[in-house]
Amino acid sequence: MTSQKLKIALATLAFAASGIASAQTLLNGSYDVAREFYKDYNAAFIAHYKKTTGKDIKVDQSHGGSSAIARSVADGLDADVVTMNTTTDVDFLAGAGLVAKDWAKKFPGNASPTTSTMLFLVRNGNPKGIKDWDDLIKPGIQVVVVNPKTGGNGRYAYLAAWGYAKKKGATDVQAAEFVSKLYKNVPVLGKGGRDATTVFLQRNIGDVLITFESEVLSVNKEFGEGKVDAIYPSISIVAENPVAVVERTVNKKGTAELAKAYLDYLYSDEGQEIAARHALRPRSPAVLKKYATTFKPLQLFTVQEVFGSLGEAQKVHFNDGGQFDKIYTVK
Repeated sequence: MTSQKLKIALATLAFAASGIASAQTLLNGSYDVAREFYKDYNAAFIAHYKKTTGKDIKVDQSHGGSSAIARSVADGLDADVVTMNTTTDVDFLAGAGLVAKDWAKKFPGNASPTTSTMLFLVRNGNPKGIKDWDDLIKPGIQVVVVNPKTGGNGRYAYLAAWGYAKKKGATDVQAAEFVSKLYKNVPVLGKGGRDATTVFLQRNIGDVLITFESEVLSVNKEFGEGKVDAIYPSISIVAENPVAVVERTVNKKGTAELAKAYLDYLYSDEGQEIAARHALRPRSPAVLKKYATTFKPLQLFTVQEVFGSLGEAQKVHFNDGGQFDKIYTVK
């Protein structure tokens, strides 16, 4: 090889290496049952970002119970963004100075590009005839649910049951009694949504799994169609899926612009479409209408209606010594 050709080859290699080195990597810290959604969303966003900016990027994921991920970020996990399933987990990070105090105003819809709700998964054919929350407190029914101390999935399941009792006219004392009966039927608490699904389907424990609506598609994909039936209760809760930029990480890595673009794209038509295909309820009225057969109508109530806010619910129900600790002893 001539010295001129060698110089060109070395220059090409150096340029390629600099391109690799400059390709930014984004880490999304997210809740358990969103992994399939973000797998598809990340591919779409990477393509969109390349098309609009000409830049190559990489997106990595870290999944677990929503609260467990929030604690990991607080303990040093360098997530650029968090995509959670409860606002309290983002509030926790805001309290630690890791995300903006006014994070909920940084993006539309209370910084929640999608919502979900809680429903029941029962074994094929619904052998126990489970139709509504009242069926979950019957003797001999085993309920699998996430620990509300470790995952938003579990908190929403608990609040949905409490809210159901309240909407049916129960006092707080009666609602506590109702939820207490339900948790007496819980043989094991899952650490996160995916763990609870594994307990239900792989370990074959329980008659019913309380989980997010979006988990139905994941179960059918992973375990095969026909293993479970989805049962929509008469009343359930609106579960917002909040997102935020982790200021500590983006300031250190110089990824603030990329992180914002990543979360903004969740609100795009394509982002909303991908969410709907994964049974996450889109904020876009047009996309929601298009997927009307996916999202069954049911009576929904918000956290604010029954509990004031998720922060209030956290203090009353889930903090150490709160209502949950009074009704459930971890087995």
